[in-house]
Amino acid sequence: MWKKCFMAKVAVLIFGAMLLGGTGLAGEYIIGAGDSVHVFVWGEPELTVPALVRPDGRISLPGAGEIMAEGLTPEALQKEIASRLSALVKKPMVTVSMVGIENSKVYIIGGGVVTGVYPLKQKTSLLHLLAGMDLARADLHGAHVMRDGARMDRDFDLLLRNGDLKQDLVLHHNDIIVFPALPEPYVYVVGAVNMPQALPYRDGMTVLDALLACGGFNKFAKKNDTVVVRREDGAEKRIPVHAQDLAEGRDLSQNVVLRRGDYIIAAESFF
Repeated sequence: MWKKCFMAKVAVLIFGAMLLGGTGLAGEYIIGAGDSVHVFVWGEPELTVPALVRPDGRISLPGAGEIMAEGLTPEALQKEIASRLSALVKKPMVTVSMVGIENSKVYIIGGGVVTGVYPLKQKTSLLHLLAGMDLARADLHGAHVMRDGARMDRDFDLLLRNGDLKQDLVLHHNDIIVFPALPEPYVYVVGAVNMPQALPYRDGMTVLDALLACGGFNKFAKKNDTVVVRREDGAEKRIPVHAQDLAEGRDLSQNVVLRRGDYIIAAESFF
């Protein structure tokens, strides 16, 4: 149910972004090195040819010579070719179509996502690319875009869950979308509880939530000696919890908010 609601919300965001025109989703493809185009000149079969965009960004055309195609849209390239051919052909009518798109790609790497190479066949925003992906186990807070060696920070969580289009950006060729590996996706409850187990972590999860999910303390528990063990900056941190005071409502400050990978140890009393 959550996933269906999430995907529906993203679909609305994309539609809204296209109406507003703020993300460039409806824009034309930008030609780059390695792409293949077909140039059609109406009524001039000898000038109608395929062309490969060379590594220097140029194409070679009969009658028009060398033309810088890289960085242009097909429409802009049509106008440039027509201008070049106007000395040979009266009011040339030129159409440029994309035959092979090899230049524009982005890369997704990291944890909780399917890594891979994704072609950009038109101007594409971050929201547009990620909308159909399963990101339930991805670190949306730590994710970022690398462009030409520079880190571009965007809050993916605000973008995808809250609809903050200020966090969107139009992707460029060779952008790398990085999802850091998530920490351990569980919290662990061990010791004097009725059902010791690993619990799937969720945002905002507390000690009391975890203890209730494990059936509460057993009869041997020394409740006020409960401890949360956490790895932080490579070191072990122990957080004492007076769980009996918490359970009886005397000290709600003991309801520690948990993090991924935390261990809750319920101490046992043997006397």
